[in-house]
Amino acid sequence: MNATDRTPADLLGSALAADPARPLVTFYDDATGERVELSVATFANWVAKTANYLQGDLAAEPGDRLALLLPAHWQTAVWLVACASVGVVADVGGDPAAADLVVSGPDTLDAARACSGERVALALRPLGGRFPQPPAGFADYAVEVPGQGDRFAPFVPVDPGAPALAVGGVELTGAGIGERARADAAAAGLPAAPRVLSGLAYDTWPGLSLGLYAPLAAGGSVVLCRHLDRLDDAALAAREATEKVTFTVPRS
Repeated sequence: MNATDRTPADLLGSALAADPARPLVTFYDDATGERVELSVATFANWVAKTANYLQGDLAAEPGDRLALLLPAHWQTAVWLVACASVGVVADVGGDPAAADLVVSGPDTLDAARACSGERVALALRPLGGRFPQPPAGFADYAVEVPGQGDRFAPFVPVDPGAPALAVGGVELTGAGIGERARADAAAAGLPAAPRVLSGLAYDTWPGLSLGLYAPLAAGGSVVLCRHLDRLDDAALAAREATEKVTFTVPRS
């Protein structure tokens, strides 16, 4: 991490410059058995494609509000950094009726239809698969994004002091995300270049911080686990060993 890094996009850029091949996000879904590992380079590529889609096809502008109705998932992490890259406010679990656009998983499509703006749906299938049948009134993320450009440059420079994230009653600027993530990493006692295992949901700041921003700010990586409560202590210990975890976020 460079001393000048302020926003999530800055942090990702420094990680990409330092070691693009190292793991950044490893995702498990313990309800389905899915495991996906994204290197810094692969994650950054997904972020660039998503940001290009957001800025280009969806015509999102800095200050627009995006209701993000997704669980803790590697694609959610991509959307969070893509929003910050464009200057769009990611309102995690926010009211679609009050948003300029909405991004929804398969379980929240009915609620997402309250948004009068652009609507995007994610199937959250293994390997980023598309819906067998696209939901009516939604663009399928897995169809729209793969053809987007691999490099991203915002049409308008993003102000680090502008609102960037809303979650659980907490609102942060882009720079505020970086500052608070670094503080959280220190307060939690994360080791240097940590390998963090988190099973926290993404619907609170602690879940987002320890499950994405703090490991990124500390030059490390995250093992993000959905449905981690399905593992007993022995299975959790085995995962920690297999994934070379150096810090495990308490389950509650």
